[in-house]
Amino acid sequence: MASAAARPGRANEDFTGAVPTAAVLIDGAGIPGSESICRHGVAWYASRLGGTLLSLLSLVRDRSLPALLAEAIEQVTDDHRGTCDVVDPISPSATVAILRLSDGLIEHLVLGDSVLVLDRADGGPLVVSDPREVIISRSYEAALEAVAADSDEYHRILRDLRANRNQPGGFWMAKDDPRAAGEAITGSCPVSELAGAVLLSNGASRIVDRFRLADWPRVMAVLASTGPAEIIRRVRQAEVRDAVAADDATIAHCTDFNGA
Repeated sequence: MASAAARPGRANEDFTGAVPTAAVLIDGAGIPGSESICRHGVAWYASRLGGTLLSLLSLVRDRSLPALLAEAIEQVTDDHRGTCDVVDPISPSATVAILRLSDGLIEHLVLGDSVLVLDRADGGPLVVSDPREVIISRSYEAALEAVAADSDEYHRILRDLRANRNQPGGFWMAKDDPRAAGEAITGSCPVSELAGAVLLSNGASRIVDRFRLADWPRVMAVLASTGPAEIIRRVRQAEVRDAVAADDATIAHCTDFNGA
């Protein structure tokens, strides 16, 4: 695993962790002003959700991944419902990626714009993603670029974008409503078909989908030879080169499934 905050002195709003049969990656999301809504903050929400999920994955083996995610969302929401406005559109939320080994199968779940890549033993990598937020966000790009960053109008447009979250026809993330878990992208495949898998926050997956520095087979090769920190290093170089704002970047690379 490797994780790096967007810049020194700023809290890393990503979380990743693993237990012997599962791995979790959480990418926290928030916009300026959320501190007045939730006193805990986005980093707290991401780590709390990730820790709760790992606990459930360790203890509860007979429930589906969406059911476990729904329970985790409900537990974390209850943890701060009494002190924070959990239903406000700008209260903390997160994208989620989960991988679980169960009875000879590798099960996966993706909610939001995190990315999960299954490294198939025969054939190319299978990329699992949830494109709904990206598609909707593109319709707001022109309006955001036309106004000053951090202006009142900029934040108003962001609020309009966030209003599409966890709504029919919109995009879905972990926040305060456990029903969002039912909208996750899920699937499974036999362990024997996989050489490995990787979970990436969108700050790390931009090596492929934004900067085009590599394709997914090349990413898997670099992970196998050098490790996830090298992928993040290359992303940081590209951000500087292209004057792109850095984002928290996190990778969990999973291998040796047959030995788990």
